Amino acid sequence: MAKSKKRPQQGGRDPRDEPIVGLRIIGGSLRGRKISYSGEVRTRPMKDRVREAVFNLLGAQVAGTHAIDLFAGTGALGLEALSRGAAQATFIERHLPTAKVIEQTIATLGLGDRAAVVFGDAFHWSAAYQLPPNAAALTVFCSPPYDFYVERRQQMLDLIARWATIGPPGSQIVVEADERFDFGGVVEPEKWDVRSYPPAVVGIYERMA
Repeated sequence: MAKSKKRPQQGGRDPRDEPIVGLRIIGGSLRGRKISYSGEVRTRPMKDRVREAVFNLLGAQVAGTHAIDLFAGTGALGLEALSRGAAQATFIERHLPTAKVIEQTIATLGLGDRAAVVFGDAFHWSAAYQLPPNAAALTVFCSPPYDFYVERRQQMLDLIARWATIGPPGSQIVVEADERFDFGGVVEPEKWDVRSYPPAVVGIYERMA
């Protein structure tokens, strides 16, 4: 069974009601810099408190890795990884206007030499992806619309399995879902660190060999 830990709510406030106001990078060399956000519901950026918790768990291993932000949305996860020392980042986004916003943010932050935006489908792109020779470890972020875990469950399990197995040793994969997704169905479930930040449930897996 995957390890599961729940974070207590504080002050009686339901975290689901927290508005997303002023999206920014929260750590690293670009801390405090603004991330462009159109406000569209489709992008559903990870809440700051969850993003901070995730990167605290990932730790210094992010530095030097190739960050892959599969369902990029605002690009906040890949941008946060770059701020914290990732060597490069690739953002996959199937909604063209949203992909253009990510490109604008990358340009504004001066990250054009370390970041690439792919306009396309994360499932197809992942299936075709070939790890280059002597590749750096990966930090893969998988934060799709929560309904995908219900409507496209097997595709999600296959996607997660692929990234959990192809990365070089030291690679990490972060999966954000909600309570409807059972992490017991992922590859090597006993090796996942699963934590609850309502309404999100986040699992992190590190490839050891």
